[in-house]
Amino acid sequence: MTVTTFKSLVVEEVEDTVKASVKTCTLADLSEGETIIKTNYSGINYKDALATIKNGGVIRSYPMIPGIDAVGEVLETTAANLKVGDIVVITGKGLGVTHTGGFSEIICVPNDWPIVLPKTVTEKEAASIGTAGITALESISELERNGLSDKEARILVTGATGGVGSIGIAMLKSLGYKNITALSRKKNEDFLLSIGATSIISLEEFMPEKIKPLQKQAYDFVLDTVGGEIVSAILPQINYGGAITLCGNASGIKLSTTVLPFILRGIKMVGVDSVQLPNEKKEAIWNRIGQDLDKELLQKIGAVEEPLENIETIVGSLLEGTHSGRTIIKM
Repeated sequence: MTVTTFKSLVVEEVEDTVKASVKTCTLADLSEGETIIKTNYSGINYKDALATIKNGGVIRSYPMIPGIDAVGEVLETTAANLKVGDIVVITGKGLGVTHTGGFSEIICVPNDWPIVLPKTVTEKEAASIGTAGITALESISELERNGLSDKEARILVTGATGGVGSIGIAMLKSLGYKNITALSRKKNEDFLLSIGATSIISLEEFMPEKIKPLQKQAYDFVLDTVGGEIVSAILPQINYGGAITLCGNASGIKLSTTVLPFILRGIKMVGVDSVQLPNEKKEAIWNRIGQDLDKELLQKIGAVEEPLENIETIVGSLLEGTHSGRTIIKM
């Protein structure tokens, strides 16, 4: 390997705040690992945005290179299941949180983190899917394990224009589900309908003046991406025997509810984490994406390519809740 210097987005602690800027780095600036990868793409997630601000709850030790996703080519490795030239994807595992991450032209990671990308998924597609897609697919799998199979089931997806929500809708549509309601702050009807939603409801329309312990059973299954008060309002509306998955907290970490939806309607609430998901599960998800996800729907979600230098603007829109679809960094 001949690479000696490369560009990275470095988040540093400066007096009472943190500052993110693109800097020239060397291998000495990276966390330790046995596999060195030339990053070609890295997707931007809400978690990455939080990593660039003080008290974002993501990074605890500075300096750090954020970026919880990376797709690229193996330059060096001692792993038995990898070889130089393999195209690999890494999501989670501490990347961009406790281990220097994907917003870098070169990354260095432990041998057991990379997954060889299936031939049915391109590098750009993998970057646009990333952690958001892994989370969405695992959420759908959990709903399926908890009863989702009827293609006519009434499904609600919250945070619908975000990464997890939009990929979740597209995958549900690809799997043949016919009754998908999108809940979003931004009632972006054309976009949501184009990726598979069959109806759209704004947050203002959805939230009641007062949340009752039990309400009309409006949804059979829910893929929630935002948490907080919205989940408190959803639980009383889930149909008998239904289920909800939780994977995000953009709307808050507090949940106010009663036991009634659980003990009178037998609903299930399942937490979803994709960070420490075992590799065998991630490999199965990537294979399912390559096999089942309608690529035309993925193209409609879109993945806007931006250079590393434009991250600050993108991060701002994510934190303000005005960002739609997926943005990927082209190294």
